[in-house]
Amino acid sequence: MSAAARRLVRGAVLLLLVAAGCRGTRPVDLGPAFLQSLALPSVGPTPHDVRALSGKVVLVSFFATWCFPCLAEMPTLEALQKEYGARGFQVVSVGMDLEGAKVLAPFAAHYAPNYPMLVANDWVRDGRSAFGHIKALPTTVLLDRHGRAVAGWQGVEGHDDVAKAIEKLLGQD
Repeated sequence: MSAAARRLVRGAVLLLLVAAGCRGTRPVDLGPAFLQSLALPSVGPTPHDVRALSGKVVLVSFFATWCFPCLAEMPTLEALQKEYGARGFQVVSVGMDLEGAKVLAPFAAHYAPNYPMLVANDWVRDGRSAFGHIKALPTTVLLDRHGRAVAGWQGVEGHDDVAKAIEKLLGQD
């Protein structure tokens, strides 16, 4: 995918996320709603407490175990967590598999990611969470320290581009 096409996709995802927070002509700060949408059960070795995300820069990756690009993205997510975790950054992945924990638990146990792996509920899969409809996998959303969506990507994004966005947010205090 060309750089121009990636920018267009990012803009469309961000526009959808921003539009989801609008009532009439007044934008609504969906920060708390995005974080509360992550109050989901987790599987695998890394514990999850949605309250621990408050005040952190959060990268949310929507994936499925059957999605090859999602699997290809996992080493990047692990590297980003390792590089920036101590600075107030957290990766959280949300498994969109219809079978839920039945499929995701053994997957998480086998791969043992260094970030929480959550199980999407019907609300998330049906597009009724603050994240709206997830139309492609992987889809990644970057939240600032206030829980607001500030960037989004569909497909696999390069480590350097995501790292730049994370560093910018971590530098804002």
